[in-house]
Amino acid sequence: MEKNAAIYLEHMLDCINKIQQYTAGFDEETFLASSLVQDAVIRNFEIIGEATKHLNSDFRAKYPAIEWKKIAGMRDKLIHDYIGVDLWAVWAVVEEVLPELEIQISEIIAIEKQNPS
Repeated sequence: MEKNAAIYLEHMLDCINKIQQYTAGFDEETFLASSLVQDAVIRNFEIIGEATKHLNSDFRAKYPAIEWKKIAGMRDKLIHDYIGVDLWAVWAVVEEVLPELEIQISEIIAIEKQNPS
């Protein structure tokens, strides 16, 4: 695996783990009531999106099951439309998307470690 890809994938996985720690035991209502946790979660989603943008297109093409463009797009939305952030949508991603993304990123890291380029 390309050294930079490994670094960015590890950053993504670290951020996913942080989000899961910050929201452990939370439901939507608790999340919506905590601006501190919202800020921490949003910041980590921004980092995940930025890391995605640093993966080269050939690498992303090897793993089409991951919606790389949507991940990068979420980062753009959070950064550039910070006033219009839909916290319900952020929570939905935490609940519905993040667990699968954690599995996918972990699998990619394992595959790439077994088959270094």
